[in-house]
Amino acid sequence: MLTRRALLGTAAGAASLATFALHDRARAASPPLQIVATTGMIADAAARVGGAAVAVQALMGAGVDPHAYRQTRSDIRALTQADLVLWHGLYLEAQMEAFLEDLARRVRTIAVTDRLLQEALLAHEEYAGRFDPHVWMSPPLWSQIVIRIGDALSDARPEAAQAVSARTAAYLEEIAALETYSRDVLASVPEGSRVLLSAHDAFGYFGAAYGFEVIGIQGISTESEAGLARIASLVELIVARDIRAVFVETSVSDRNIRALIEGADAKGHRVAIGGSLFSDAMGAPDSYEGTYLGMIDHNVTTIARALGGLAPAKGRLGRLSLQEKQG
Repeated sequence: MLTRRALLGTAAGAASLATFALHDRARAASPPLQIVATTGMIADAAARVGGAAVAVQALMGAGVDPHAYRQTRSDIRALTQADLVLWHGLYLEAQMEAFLEDLARRVRTIAVTDRLLQEALLAHEEYAGRFDPHVWMSPPLWSQIVIRIGDALSDARPEAAQAVSARTAAYLEEIAALETYSRDVLASVPEGSRVLLSAHDAFGYFGAAYGFEVIGIQGISTESEAGLARIASLVELIVARDIRAVFVETSVSDRNIRALIEGADAKGHRVAIGGSLFSDAMGAPDSYEGTYLGMIDHNVTTIARALGGLAPAKGRLGRLSLQEKQG
């Protein structure tokens, strides 16, 4: 649900950005708000809407699995010295959750998913009372997180609230354009090919949004192990349904995917790796794929092209690395 702060009006918000940039430079002499974010996606959003009023540090970089991540000594130092800590919640940072909840007694700490309506979340039969945390896979859901982050920054730095609201509105326009692109190219995938099989069950919100059947070898947490029976049953499924492409993930070992390919090959069925997807972490720093917009553009473009859809090789804005199908 959009808040008053986020909806100053997209046209007025975009027009005001130049003025707010001048205000940012005027405030440059003031120390920026020190923010520590657990994931790259949260850090990216905070930097986009915060501008010069914030200095953002992400604990988890490219290729890092947040389900298994434990805070280091340097993390603890950064977290305890921060003005604001932004973490995801929904049990994504499973190994850090107790620490972060304790930290909240001393440092302003916000779980950015805390305002999502429960009916918008996906439950999972393996985790009673918990929900799938991978909400960034749906741009409309992630837009709500961006608004939450903008509100948190405005509360922490009221003098920057107007500029933060303008940046939030402008960023939401970019996310909306990405959503339009995603719907267009994914709709071009033949209906019978809309099966996304990957290393772990990180794409549930993607599947719900775009009409894809999603199959993860592991559960919604990479901490769950896939046994031989699970691999064997998925090999049978791949062969029976003539699935021709499966996907690896940048933050999860490809061991199980390779086992599936070998098992299918032993039955005379050829299946290829359709590409490497960003699931729990973004791409390399200072790359387009190292931003939320680039991460989702990469995933959508890779999936569409691998499964028989029509999408430009370099993505929505022509900024992606060349999409190469893997063997």
